[in-house]
Amino acid sequence: MGETSDSKAAKTWQTMVDSNQALLLRKSGHDVHWWAEAGRAQGLKNDAELRDWMRDQHGITGYAQYAVSWEMFGYPDFMLRDADELIDGQYAKHPALRPVADALLAWSAETDGVEIQMRKGYVSLHSPRRKFAQVTRTNNTTVDVALRLDAPAGGRLEAVKVREGDFFDRRVRLKSIDDVDDQLLGYLAEALDQNR
Repeated sequence: MGETSDSKAAKTWQTMVDSNQALLLRKSGHDVHWWAEAGRAQGLKNDAELRDWMRDQHGITGYAQYAVSWEMFGYPDFMLRDADELIDGQYAKHPALRPVADALLAWSAETDGVEIQMRKGYVSLHSPRRKFAQVTRTNNTTVDVALRLDAPAGGRLEAVKVREGDFFDRRVRLKSIDDVDDQLLGYLAEALDQNR
């Protein structure tokens, strides 16, 4: 049985921090503290020097580098905020759209296998395998749900032009709570299923 909506807390950036630290340990055999000490011993003064050193001297690239950079040079301010503060910030000046976001969060919290990750400018929805949807307040009147969904575009399900390698090429635009209907929730459920 999955978590209930009451017990299922929205994940913040801490999830990403933990994941990056675990990746670093798997890739290198050393934890973030070992790397930070080694970086300090090398006299590295900024993120660029650290990344070059990790890549060129040790073959460590990508997300694993973030873990060390944040440990050595500090976390971005927005990563230290909690989930409520992040969602409040997204809709503070657009209270009419907040019920749309709240309805999507309620579906996510009640659906087994969905993890909610708050970001500064959007909400990311993940299956146990990967991200399958993103909820973004796009402008003053619209919330967009971008989907990683293999389905023909048509009607409300729009095709979106994306960069190569970006799989979120379907979108549904929401203007009010009434737009969070069975059809939209069906698209979300299908995207979740396809990305399990």
